[in-house]
Amino acid sequence: MKKELGIGVLLLLLCVAVAILNPKFLSATNLQNQARLIGIYGIFSIGLGIIIITGGIDLSVGSVFAFQGVLVAIALREWHFAWPIAVMGSIFVVMGLGLFHAVLITRLRLQPFIVTLCGLLMYRSIARSAAADETKGFADENFGPLRWLASGDLGPVPMQFIALLVVAAIMWVVLHRSVYGRYLYAVGRNEEASRYSGINTGMVIGGAYVLGMLLAGIAGIQLAFYTNSISPSGHGMSYELLGIAAAVLGGCSLRGGEGSIVGILLGTALLRVLQNLVILLGIPSSWNDFVMGAVILIGVTLDELLTNRVKRPKHPDAGPVSPSREPLPV
Repeated sequence: MKKELGIGVLLLLLCVAVAILNPKFLSATNLQNQARLIGIYGIFSIGLGIIIITGGIDLSVGSVFAFQGVLVAIALREWHFAWPIAVMGSIFVVMGLGLFHAVLITRLRLQPFIVTLCGLLMYRSIARSAAADETKGFADENFGPLRWLASGDLGPVPMQFIALLVVAAIMWVVLHRSVYGRYLYAVGRNEEASRYSGINTGMVIGGAYVLGMLLAGIAGIQLAFYTNSISPSGHGMSYELLGIAAAVLGGCSLRGGEGSIVGILLGTALLRVLQNLVILLGIPSSWNDFVMGAVILIGVTLDELLTNRVKRPKHPDAGPVSPSREPLPV
């Protein structure tokens, strides 16, 4: 809770500073657009955060967005599928990719970094091949209520933000009030001890990758209709880094075993405000990547400092704290 409180205070101070530097930050148009982007980013950042809690990583999300966007555009515009079939079908395909990652990681014991890095390269290549390197889009068609559900507004509130609130509420219950959530933390802290405790660690870790891809699939539909066109070579580029940065900012430790839904939401909002600050102050867009990199570096550095502080003996005569003595939250 202390981490979330600190991030919340930092977010509030940053919002005040940005509003003072440029009053346009508080305009209805800017706030609505930020809420829309926070909704999209927040959903897939929660999925990445859950994977990070297990001690894993997923670098393929951006390429999955390109692959899914091309698939949905082709299904709706060229194959003329009904929109529920096109949307649900694309999400199931994306979940299948998560299952593929899970099998390689849990059964063949491959490193998550390598598996998802290969996915990053492969899925964008498939998207480019399927689209013949051409931009796919949705023109002005609404496809029934699909466009409103994916990128419309409910009064002044964007549907993406409403979807984020629903997803966050469900995932808060899963992560903080369910047995599976306790298993996620246990596996992230010590996978071997969790296995000896009777936890099916393969199922827990595999479920995290499938769940992460489910949330990526939901966000991918929103992103596709937000941009309204999908360039397979650039759509979703580096979005996996945005999600990782949001999760790390929100208190998810890259070592695993730490993180919360509230923290991830605050981290997502903080990252978006930082990026909005770059735009409102007229700073060249090339500095966006610098901001993202600096944020990840600061988050990892703070996590390292805080971890070392916890492990430090309380008095000179005390010995080092043994990780095996830490209680396992099962």
